[in-house]
Amino acid sequence: MYKAVFLDFYGTLVHEDDVFIEEICRKIMTSTPTQTTTKAIGRYWWDSFSKTFQSSYGGNFKTQREIELGALEDTIAYYKSSENPIELSEILYDHWQAPQLFDDTNLFLESISIPQVILSNIDRNDIQSAMNHNALSFDHVITSEDVKSYKPRPEMFQEALAAYNLKPIEVLHVGDSLTSDVTGAQNVGIKAAWINRKNKELPQNYSPDYVVTSLNELIPLLS
Repeated sequence: MYKAVFLDFYGTLVHEDDVFIEEICRKIMTSTPTQTTTKAIGRYWWDSFSKTFQSSYGGNFKTQREIELGALEDTIAYYKSSENPIELSEILYDHWQAPQLFDDTNLFLESISIPQVILSNIDRNDIQSAMNHNALSFDHVITSEDVKSYKPRPEMFQEALAAYNLKPIEVLHVGDSLTSDVTGAQNVGIKAAWINRKNKELPQNYSPDYVVTSLNELIPLLS
């Protein structure tokens, strides 16, 4: 049915950075004079990140590391924390370069014979290090740096389609983000599978073509 599968990387094939974000938020909370919570710090940090992220494309493009460090500097300044943003950011960077595989990743990848194309919002050097760390290789890897934009914008999906001369209906995109992956893929006519490992409730404004809790559930569709 499908001639290729497009795959998100972090949160889909390897673990996300949630644990490390929580660790950083705790460090900020214990070093700020402000009465707050890690949840509130995380929300402020995410809002700061999102503002730059959403406008980062074309001539205004910034790498993931640049956006993350800027947002962390803003958050630390807002909370008057004594933490060093560069040192805290290294906690994230270390994870990005050496993330842990999900248990179902290898079996899934080994079972799929059609081209596997990675579409990642992370920086090229970080994802290359992550793939080397986990002994992974793919037919094609497209990052935000390659197209100077981030999912859910269409450029990354369009680049992948053009690389294989594929029509949108010939591809399935798999990812864990309802916004970046599901909406991004569907906006260019590509069907999307939402990998919902934590059994989260599906918000009413999203309609993935497939919802799975394990990558292995997709093997019959793609093999």
